Amino acid sequence: MFHILLLQPQIPPNAGNVIRLCANTGCALHLIRPCSFDLSHKRVRRAGLDYAELAAVVVHADLAACLAALPGARVFSVETGGARRYSDAQFRPGDALLFGSETRGLPASVVDEIPLERRLAIPMRAGNRSLNLANAVALVVYEAWRQNGFA
Repeated sequence: MFHILLLQPQIPPNAGNVIRLCANTGCALHLIRPCSFDLSHKRVRRAGLDYAELAAVVVHADLAACLAALPGARVFSVETGGARRYSDAQFRPGDALLFGSETRGLPASVVDEIPLERRLAIPMRAGNRSLNLANAVALVVYEAWRQNGFA
């Protein structure tokens, strides 16, 4: 399926919701430190319900370690300033979807390393800042899964 990469997540319920999403879609979740919580945090557990046992979750020391664990994966960044709509990308199994932290997004130094055609954005009304992280992940994951026949 797909790999979801959360770079320095800060809000425990978002991580819990993404764990639940992964359990229901077959995606693997990669949490990239530093995180502002650990997976035993009660709000992560509450949001993830009993799905944590059904999801593949890996914690990495940093982005380089995460990417080294995913050789050959095409990495797509999802950021408000992305070059193209997420729905215009052509996803395939094994792709990695990279999201930044809730308050900071992805650092420019990280985005600059992603090929332009893989820098994605979710359309929003003008003047709005961003979507909730878990909602943004769900939109992109379901589009990628749809493109691949929900297999």
